[in-house]
Order: sequence, then structure tokens, then C-alpha cells
Amino acid sequence: MSTRLQNATGIYLTGIRDGDPRSAMANYTGARYTQHSAGVPDGKDGFVAFFDAFLARNPRREIRVLRAVEDNGQVFLHVFQSLNDGAAEWVTMDMFNTDDAGRVIEHWDVISAYGPTASGENMLTGPDEPVELERGADNKATVREFVKQVRQAGNLDRLDNFVAEDLIQHHPEIAAGRDGLRVHLADGGDGAYEMLFRVIGQGNFAVAYGKRHRDGADFADFDLYRLENGRIAEQWTCSEQILPRADWGNSGKF
Repeated sequence: MSTRLQNATGIYLTGIRDGDPRSAMANYTGARYTQHSAGVPDGKDGFVAFFDAFLARNPRREIRVLRAVEDNGQVFLHVFQSLNDGAAEWVTMDMFNTDDAGRVIEHWDVISAYGPTASGENMLTGPDEPVELERGADNKATVREFVKQVRQAGNLDRLDNFVAEDLIQHHPEIAAGRDGLRVHLADGGDGAYEMLFRVIGQGNFAVAYGKRHRDGADFADFDLYRLENGRIAEQWTCSEQILPRADWGNSGKF
């Protein structure tokens, strides 16, 4: 495990699972800690203050890192959290930026409730290690064009060029297969995908982070894609409604 990945996972496991946010900030972050998580104040002191209260409310915590992607100083984590013996269960996708020493200096996340899916797939299951590392750049380019041409421009006639027919779908609202995705997009299930903020990837995994607008509300979305033979073969998603500006506590989701 690389230093960057150790530091990103350490914030989760030491700071939250093990209940020691001060050690996490001291040992795994750099000169600053810029925060984009909803409701969490900016900076290291903001992290500590928020999680002191969180830990008091949630004394029993199960946290599992499901998947990790590392790309050019950035780390992505796909995480499951069960609080107080399953009283609350969450799926979280996080992105961390790191400094030259590999210490974390910035954090973004999106949190969704864990539950059933329209496809019948579990939100958490599937391959968990990047492979075909030499294809990382090509797969990121494919995902970037898929978002631009299909999700933003609405060119559903291009869907077959980017997505496998037997797409394995973990998104809570989308039915199985390429046809399930086609119906979801044609029915306006995404609303308007307004901004693609970043695409990172490693091997056959690529991650898109962006903002969309649906039914009068803005949402931050992380989509994790697994690619096979140049097409998207599997999708996991976390989506979170963006709070009103007065409730951010920091500079916002992006």
C-alpha cells in the first residue's frame, strides 16, 4: 500500500473507526486540510470538532474500505459504514488530494444511504482491485467522453459505444443492463448533468465526480466505473443533495 493510500485510509480508520480524530489529523495530513464534506467545518480543528460529536453519538462503528483508486497524487475510497449495530448504514465515496510527501491536504465526499437497488445487485459487491493498469489513461478518456457525450449532451444513440450490454448496475435507482441505464437517462432520471468536476482512475477503474440538477435541487455525484474491453461493464454510485449555502460549513462540495 502506498503512502498516499495509507494516509487516506488512516483518516477513516484511525480518525473515525478507531475514534481518534486528533491522531488522524496529526499523522496523515499536511500543512492544511481543506474540507468539502457537507456540514464539516474547514481545517484540522474543524474535523476534530465534528468527529468528537459524531463519535459521542455513534459509539459503535463498523467501517470497511471496499475499493481504492490512486491517480497522480489523488486517492479515491469506496467505503461502507454501519453505525450503532446497523441503526444507520451508509455508503461513502471520498476523494483526497495529497502533497508531495503523500499527506492529505484536501477532501471531498458524497454519502448515500445503504439499501436495495432497482437491479437487485448489492450496492457494495463486485471486484475490488484495479487490474490492467496499463489501460488507465484510455479508460479515463472513455469515461470522460461518456459523461460529456451521453450524460451531458444527452446523445443516447452513443450509449452503445461506451457501455456494455450486460452492464452490472449497483446504482440504487437504475435497472440492470445497458437498457436499464438507457431508460433511466431517457426518462430524465439524472436531470441535467451540469458539471464534470474531475475524472481520476487506475487500471480498469475510473471515477467521475460532478454536479447535476434535478427537480429543483443540486446533487453531487460520484460514479465509480469498472471497464472491460474499452466499455463500462459495472457502475457504483453515491449521490447527495447539496445543502443550502448557509449550511455548508466550508467552501462547498466542489
